Amino acid sequence: MIDFYEVMERVRQVLSAQNKKTKILDKDIADSLELDPQYFAVIKRRKKIPYESLAHFCAQRNISMNWILLAQNPRYLT
Repeated sequence: MIDFYEVMERVRQVLSAQNKKTKILDKDIADSLELDPQYFAVIKRRKKIPYESLAHFCAQRNISMNWILLAQNPRYLT
């Protein structure tokens, strides 16, 4: 089963590398996934993965969905 917290940790890693910040907040993740921060709090509590938002996030940054969801290499698409 895909774990919500592992997926969001990988999103956090991408944002940290892009923004060169060490601390990425839930608000930052919600903004990058183009979600309302309150809605993100709800799905976080329910551990519901926002697949459509993740697909757009990955497409914009040229990142593999397999890496985000399942931690399968390669991380970046060529």
